[in-house]
Amino acid sequence: MTALGLPDTIQACLFDLDGVVTKTAVVHAAAWKETFDVFLRGYEGQRPFDSVADYDEYVDGRPRADGVRAFLGSRGIRLPEGDPDDPPDAPTVHGLGNRKNALLLEKIRTEGVEAYDGTLRYLEAVRAHGLRTAIVSSSANCRDVLRSIGAEHFFDVRIDGVVAAERRLPGKPRPDTFLAAAHDLGVEPSGAAVFEDALAGMDAGRAGRFGYVVGVDRVGQTDALYAHGADTVVKDLAELGGKE
Repeated sequence: MTALGLPDTIQACLFDLDGVVTKTAVVHAAAWKETFDVFLRGYEGQRPFDSVADYDEYVDGRPRADGVRAFLGSRGIRLPEGDPDDPPDAPTVHGLGNRKNALLLEKIRTEGVEAYDGTLRYLEAVRAHGLRTAIVSSSANCRDVLRSIGAEHFFDVRIDGVVAAERRLPGKPRPDTFLAAAHDLGVEPSGAAVFEDALAGMDAGRAGRFGYVVGVDRVGQTDALYAHGADTVVKDLAELGGKE
């Protein structure tokens, strides 16, 4: 293992955004809960959205529309697809997803975004060691979030919700967005490490046959991260090293 805590075959690092670089996973969970709880009031006998269990299982790491479908499917509810530009009050998959996004942006605007200091220090070390880097996120707000914390310069490549839509890349747990990032960096999947906190991200790392998959456990799900394909699990990237 290198000073970065990675196999010496690794040439590039692919980082998820929410929960790995930024402390926004809890904000996403709150926005999803508010969205789904209001919606579920129209369905008798439905229990509220669980911001830990339901969030981890159905929406964390997935594109918004996929998260809506997965969660509603778990409750036996189906909605019309609608269109990506549906208003937030439309009773469609995209409308519900847009409602969540509007709530998320409002929470970010009022509460701000924080970065994990350990991740920023690790990114500095990764860059100093000459490894290439990419941010891989299902969020369509990825660039704005990176700019808000002054971290855009850490990444050579950005594959986010906007780029995925343009290229028609399926989201996590499919590996396509991570594979696109590795391709754009000019490395084989076997030469890239994936850094993820979401179970869907672990599945994507395993499915893409990446050289190393690092699970970041922010909420006490170490066993689940290993079960979904992590090679190692840390609570903070500072644990991996990065210092000479």
